[in-house]
Amino acid sequence: MTALSTAAPPAAPPSPLRAFWSAFSENRGAVAGLVVVVVIVLLAIFADVVAPYSPTEQFRDAVRAPPAWAEGGSSRFLLGTDSLGRDMLSRLIHGARISLFIGGSVMGVSFVIGVLLGLACASLGNAVDVAITRVMDLIMAVPSLVLAILVVAVLGPSLTNTIVAVTIVYLPRYVRLLRASALAELSKDYVTAARVAGVGPWRLMFVTVLPNCLAPLIVQAALGVSDAILEAAALGFLGLGAQPPTAEWGTMLADAREFIRSNPWLVTLPGLAILVTVVSINLAGDGLRDALDPKMRKT
Repeated sequence: MTALSTAAPPAAPPSPLRAFWSAFSENRGAVAGLVVVVVIVLLAIFADVVAPYSPTEQFRDAVRAPPAWAEGGSSRFLLGTDSLGRDMLSRLIHGARISLFIGGSVMGVSFVIGVLLGLACASLGNAVDVAITRVMDLIMAVPSLVLAILVVAVLGPSLTNTIVAVTIVYLPRYVRLLRASALAELSKDYVTAARVAGVGPWRLMFVTVLPNCLAPLIVQAALGVSDAILEAAALGFLGLGAQPPTAEWGTMLADAREFIRSNPWLVTLPGLAILVTVVSINLAGDGLRDALDPKMRKT
């Protein structure tokens, strides 16, 4: 009699989520960046609970109090107070909420409009393609900060208008990226097969083509959040972004610039908050790019 085979069945392939995390976690910098981003997001969400004081509460007996570790500082205000006696730690925590809201709003609106315009360029004919592409080229021809200043100058300085201005500045990135990806996908065999099978034009673009174009868009969206935060901080520093007493990091820098010599922590702390947030998002975005692009994965 022949012996029965005792070979184990082949192992099931890992789930897509597990494969993604395995590729993402190979980049230690990306994991560290993701951890910092998650901490900042949690601080922003629970700012009302975490912050020791209201961001607009003034302590007249402690104007420009130094941080706790500096001479004359106290544990009452761990990061000191600003020129109006407001707690810096509380304002930084609430500022994270404002800055992340701007970054997320700009990314979300740019993503949606960019998808619609990019698919229109790829599917509605040469005339529509040329018209939309030339408008995007015109926007990109103007330096981003100059264009943002121009839009805010026309609409008026406010948090909402800052989001509108930064969205206009970064919209061409999404449109051009999706247009290029969609045009490349439309030439492939599976699209031809879908057309032969009678798939309608709207279903073809949104159900068949779009899912295969999302990987580069997701990476661009992740990195676009940090760009939007920087642009909004620049507008706030120029007095064209969120208006006082809103605790926005760029506005905090603008309020503190006259004290850069006498009380340097007033400028250093918001600057560090912007730096740490932007670097962390960029590190996480790099890991996201490596995980979504098979060519970037380590073998």
